[in-house]
Amino acid sequence: MRRRSWILSALGATGALVVGWGILPARSRLGTPATMLPTEGDVALNGWIKIGKDGGVILAMPRSEMGQGVHTGLAMLVAEELDLPLSRVRLEQATADKIYGNVRMLLASLPFHPLESEGTNKPAKVRLGEWMVGKIARELGINATGGSSSLADAWDVVPLAAAAARAALLGSAAARWQLPLSELRVVEGRVQHPSGKSAHFGELVADALQNPAPTVLKDRKDWRLIGQSAPRLDIPAKVVGRARFGIDVRLPGMLFASVRMCPMLGGTVATLDDKAALALPGVKQLVRLDAVAGSTEGFAVVAKTSWHARTAVQAVIVQWQQRKEGGLDSERIQQNLLNTLKTESGHTFYEKGDAAAAETGAARVIEATYTAPYLAHATMEPMNCTARFLDGRLEVWAPTQVPGFARGVAAKVAGIDVDHVTLHVSYMGGGFGRRLDIDFVAQAVRVAMACNGLPVQLLWSREEDTTHDFYRPLHVAQLSAAVDAQDRISSLRIHSAGDAISPRWMARGLPALAGPFDTPDKSTAEGLFDLPYGFAHQHMAHVATRSGVPVGFWRSVGHSHNAFFSECFIDELAFETQQDPLAFRRALLKDSPRHLAVLNLAAEKAGWGTPLPAGHARGIALHESFGSIVAEVAEVSLQDGKPRVHRVVCAVDCGTVINPALVAQQMESAVIFGLTAALYGRIDIVDGVVQQRNFDSYSMLRLAQAPLVETWAMPSSLAPTGVGEPGLPPLAPAVANALFVLTAKRQRALPLQV
Repeated sequence: MRRRSWILSALGATGALVVGWGILPARSRLGTPATMLPTEGDVALNGWIKIGKDGGVILAMPRSEMGQGVHTGLAMLVAEELDLPLSRVRLEQATADKIYGNVRMLLASLPFHPLESEGTNKPAKVRLGEWMVGKIARELGINATGGSSSLADAWDVVPLAAAAARAALLGSAAARWQLPLSELRVVEGRVQHPSGKSAHFGELVADALQNPAPTVLKDRKDWRLIGQSAPRLDIPAKVVGRARFGIDVRLPGMLFASVRMCPMLGGTVATLDDKAALALPGVKQLVRLDAVAGSTEGFAVVAKTSWHARTAVQAVIVQWQQRKEGGLDSERIQQNLLNTLKTESGHTFYEKGDAAAAETGAARVIEATYTAPYLAHATMEPMNCTARFLDGRLEVWAPTQVPGFARGVAAKVAGIDVDHVTLHVSYMGGGFGRRLDIDFVAQAVRVAMACNGLPVQLLWSREEDTTHDFYRPLHVAQLSAAVDAQDRISSLRIHSAGDAISPRWMARGLPALAGPFDTPDKSTAEGLFDLPYGFAHQHMAHVATRSGVPVGFWRSVGHSHNAFFSECFIDELAFETQQDPLAFRRALLKDSPRHLAVLNLAAEKAGWGTPLPAGHARGIALHESFGSIVAEVAEVSLQDGKPRVHRVVCAVDCGTVINPALVAQQMESAVIFGLTAALYGRIDIVDGVVQQRNFDSYSMLRLAQAPLVETWAMPSSLAPTGVGEPGLPPLAPAVANALFVLTAKRQRALPLQV
């Protein structure tokens, strides 16, 4: 079935989701003043912008801050259009209104990207995708933070909301002062006239909506803030300890709960004896937890302090029962996937020419098989949520990337209407995709309902957090290429297998849509079906599986392992045809000028081809994800027989750069996160039990091991694209390719082993 037909049939199964809908223009997402929360003395000018009586600006913030700097980036868009200092933009958590729906996050999470096209008729397919995305994003109010989408999604609407507010304030001043609108200017948060008349925003806002003026966005040449490095708004509070993460919530009379889940994934409680636990000091009660929102069955103990709760939960005598299908085993799953590659062709995501025929007539065929393990998110702040259920209303404090889903599941667990749920989104000590799931929210609500109106904070231990994650799936891939008698590569075939994430995630968060979206899932093959290299014959297919292991979105999702597969194999092809890896890639990118420019910039800044210290080597990799193109060069040596990465040079084309410092920080973060996974990351499952439990067995990169990271951004006038995730995929293959230079041994499995 062609994509267009599949998308229409899938959505049609959910009801009339695609009938009569087009994606709403940015102006339709501005909302009305009633959209924003009412605050005494403040006046809302649309659904995004309020003006304080002191002249400050309040921005409705629908995105979660988990270290990526999105609060600062969005505030910069407002400060630019309203011509006021960044420090005078304050943030207010957005309501659940549908105008805050994140269209690009929905695109990232759908099983197949509806804006992708193949062959001809691209405009029609783009329009089709817009119908679907516009309807779902606004009907469901998906205001998730993820997919490196926050600034990209806001680019059309937030500056327009600020510009509309600016126009209203200018109109108010013109009417009050009886002066031509063309003679007024906004300077540093004040409306001014050459005659000397001046007023700050707070003095003009009362009648601003009664004096409309044309909304005009600032010209790029007039920008003063966008494109400049500005300090992050959240840093001062974090430095002095004022910032409040989910784990910091404290309420009068609050109780604490510690959770314990079946150690066998998918297992259940057979018998439970809580007498000894309930007899311990400070312990209030035990609450059974069923498998909700994808979680594993278990229980929580409620006590007056978190220490009392954790001590008591370990004192419960429990017999666990394995799932009826038998215990999961990661080694067996990997072998099954490798066998699957031999027997199943899977879904073809991309095809050009005839790769099979090219291999049949080739002088030789180069083949390689790659594997990538399960990975945990290992956020610094473990899963936690605070909830209070009183008089039929529920209040929740949660570090979540999906506030809409969190409210929805909280309401379902409590058996109340979602309008009776108030959600407060806190700072997060890391997300990386883990907090796109809401299992811990559902558990906290269930415990709160047993606590007679008292608030309760549910906190997972590090061990529960590591052993009950939604893991990055284990994937395998077989790659092959046809080589002619002149050592020219004529084809590339990629055949991969592994669990699909999107259907499982949608079943947990959007069960009404889960069925039709079961296949195909672009997250399984992203970064493989859209390679920029100009091979004459290409074939990319994936076999989507269901291992039973809970899987979820992990930073850069399928790109995180697919880049390792493809970019290591590209290096293999360069070596097998006796070409320099950089020159080999350049020749294949003649029709991809943006990719070529990024590759060249990284190579230039890294000094590709220049001498290195003895025992050092460079590796290079290029990958596009979330709309951004990143090339990285890693300088690597061996110390005590182990890889040591000294320097990583990143070149990135992410469209218009709003804050260069944020881009550099996210590239550095992605390199560290990716290097941790490349050198150490793996989750092993034996008889259903995850073997890694804490940081002693699931290692993190140490500060002394961190490389120097340099970031170079390509100048661009295009709209912003993703930054938080695209820096991760090229890291592992760049390091692996450097290790081959040092050891003459190909790295075809993660984590890297010398």
